[in-house]
Amino acid sequence: MSSENLPQSTEQQLRKPRVAVVFGGRSSEHGISVVTAGAVLNAIDRTKYDVLPIGITTDGRWALTADEPERMGITDRKMPDVAQLAESDEGGVVLSVDPGSREVVYSEPGSVPKALGEVDVVFPVLHGPYGEDGTLQGLLELSGVPYVGAGVLASAVGQDKEYMKRVFISFGLPVGPYVVVRPREWDNDPQGARKRITDFAGEHGWPLFIKPARAGSSIGITKVDDASGLDEAIEEARRHDPKFLVESLLRGREIECGVLEFEDGPRASVPAEIPPVTSHDFYDFEAKYIDAASGIVPAPLTDEETAEVQRLAVEAFEAASCEGLVRADFFLTEDGGFVINEINTLPGFTPISMYPRMWQESGVSYPQLVDRLIQAALDRPTGLR
Repeated sequence: MSSENLPQSTEQQLRKPRVAVVFGGRSSEHGISVVTAGAVLNAIDRTKYDVLPIGITTDGRWALTADEPERMGITDRKMPDVAQLAESDEGGVVLSVDPGSREVVYSEPGSVPKALGEVDVVFPVLHGPYGEDGTLQGLLELSGVPYVGAGVLASAVGQDKEYMKRVFISFGLPVGPYVVVRPREWDNDPQGARKRITDFAGEHGWPLFIKPARAGSSIGITKVDDASGLDEAIEEARRHDPKFLVESLLRGREIECGVLEFEDGPRASVPAEIPPVTSHDFYDFEAKYIDAASGIVPAPLTDEETAEVQRLAVEAFEAASCEGLVRADFFLTEDGGFVINEINTLPGFTPISMYPRMWQESGVSYPQLVDRLIQAALDRPTGLR
């Protein structure tokens, strides 16, 4: 009996699940998202899944792109861009918001829209606002399409460093000193905001770190050694987000730990250590991605320290109601205690990223990691859960 004569339900069972890898986006982390997508596309088992790459340009257009991960790497210290990969300068991809249909349609001006088929699961590899922050997750919930990673609330909490810290504090997790300056405060009373920052420095000491509240990959962060550098650092942070954070320097070792959801619940990977980067002031964007500064996996910790950071990583995962995966970043302070810095609900997935490296060392290879995340998303319902 040919497949054409089979009932639709049986055809659906025989068809390979279709994975839409969505990448790029409108945030300042656009380029690293494209690099991540290349790595994920390389790792997806094509004997098991059909793949549809969808790039979002910096101006927000959903573009159909070629399935060519070799074009998505960093070249001559320059980040790739969706616009260079799009099959058309004007064509757009539309995902239905009707939960009864998972059809994807591609259209170009003056042409008849073309159906690209149904999507079974979305693998978002967007970083930063308009993708990692719950906005894309909300669209996928409306569409009834399963997706890899955290839901709307956990994504929003994981993106906003202020509310992330508030959640952690409410669950009793150790958080370092910080100050938040919101847009209205800076616009209406910049002098008062500056005084609050210098008072904070008087209590906790210099240097300070000025950070965009809702950005990642260390973009927009400046280390400030005294008050003379404040205005320039604030301007840089506000270039990425009108709300910014001020944090004191925590003296100690930088430790990271991956969390992955298994059938019996979340488990922690072996931790990694980010050693001091002598060629950079701190572990910034260029150190991470351009100069490929490397972490130590597994981190040289005692058994007790390893168990403690793994426990805290899973607690942070649960506190923020995360799903799928999280990378939790800590400081092991000079007094021997761990302080959580932040979580990433869609951590970097490039070949040099710490999250895949930690799981590789924990016995889960990169392809196995990608497969587990896709399968978990397919098994998890959308909606309230």
